[in-house]
Amino acid sequence: MSIRRAIATAGRVLHQLRHDPRSIALMLVAPSLLVGLFAWLFADQEGVFDRFGGAILALFPFIVMFLITSITTLRERRSGTLERLMTTPLGKADFIIGYALAFGLMAVVQAIITVTFAVYVCGLQVDGPLWQLGLVAVVDAILGTALGLLASAFAQTEFQAVQFMPVLVFPQIILGGLFMPRDQMPDVLYAISDWLPLSHAIDAIEGVTAGDEGWDVGSPLLIVGAFAVGCLVLAPLTLRRRTP
Repeated sequence: MSIRRAIATAGRVLHQLRHDPRSIALMLVAPSLLVGLFAWLFADQEGVFDRFGGAILALFPFIVMFLITSITTLRERRSGTLERLMTTPLGKADFIIGYALAFGLMAVVQAIITVTFAVYVCGLQVDGPLWQLGLVAVVDAILGTALGLLASAFAQTEFQAVQFMPVLVFPQIILGGLFMPRDQMPDVLYAISDWLPLSHAIDAIEGVTAGDEGWDVGSPLLIVGAFAVGCLVLAPLTLRRRTP
């Protein structure tokens, strides 16, 4: 892998995104709007947003980055752009890391906007440092990016990319602790949830909002980061030059 080629790929992706205001709005504005909608919905029920706001803050950026990344990467392959790029010295790893860098940068901006909106506009109570909340949100969004890059290698159409949602995303939402605390789940479901990265992202964010420190926040955050790195390692191995 060449860092120079990966950075050049990231620059090309960011240049394309600059001319795609709908995708930019979806990445940067949609998560805040969804968090705001949730806060408004339970505005008259004291404590509900504080109880679920952290999990929601982990959920929406993850979903948005998964969708945008998987569909955008798939379009590159279907259009033949990836095949043309593969005739140059650009390797599959360069392509994947370049995309990860570009969307990782967007994830940082998204996290800053979403966390700021949730705390200062919606009133989410956070007992821990805000920078930790932002860090968890960034890693969570990068996880969505990495999983989207991996999923795009197995899809042939944009519709198929969306179809991965029930397989890769919905089980994580159900078992992540949003609807029921994970320690109250049946033993089998609790064991399964331990192998789902979104569960640990939710644990990390809820740890920050509750004021936990040290390994209580660092441990789940490292697990989420390890899942993201694993997806980025596997993505070049499964990436096809072109969709039939």
